[in-house]
Amino acid sequence: MKLLVFSDLHGAADSAEFIVDETEKEKPEKVLLLGDILYHGPRNDVPPAYAPRKVVEQLSLIADRIICVRGNCEAEVDQMVLPFPCMSEEAVVFADGAVIFMTHGHIWNEEKRPSSGYTHFFSGHTHIRVLKKKDGIVFLNPGSITIPKMGQERSYAIWQDGRIRTVSMERGTTLEEI
Repeated sequence: MKLLVFSDLHGAADSAEFIVDETEKEKPEKVLLLGDILYHGPRNDVPPAYAPRKVVEQLSLIADRIICVRGNCEAEVDQMVLPFPCMSEEAVVFADGAVIFMTHGHIWNEEKRPSSGYTHFFSGHTHIRVLKKKDGIVFLNPGSITIPKMGQERSYAIWQDGRIRTVSMERGTTLEEI
């Protein structure tokens, strides 16, 4: 199975276009969005390509493949314009014998998480890329596709046949793999 994993678009049209292009190229079964889709939030500068309506148009092209969780910047009005559910705080995905717990990261995170029932924990929110195994759980934060922090590159992740790799959006090169 192949999954593409993105977080923290924050209304950037170029990021949404990239997601659609990668979906057409990689042909994943699902695209996992870990929240903060349309709005930049009060703590972030407005991204240069900020165009939430264009993000909606782009993501509508692949809506049938998207599984999305609510970020701290999502509002009920976002659900009115997005053609896929985006208001759940968490989701569970089954892939290649693994149980993936998806959340944005502002409520559940590596330090405060559900106690059991999953093998993988995917979250965003911090805009800092993480891929590691701890206490038998694989933790993934794909970083931000729009506003990376701590000097990191814009990045996302690919799950393929039970393996995860984080990828530089600009260079297309693998950054980490597990």
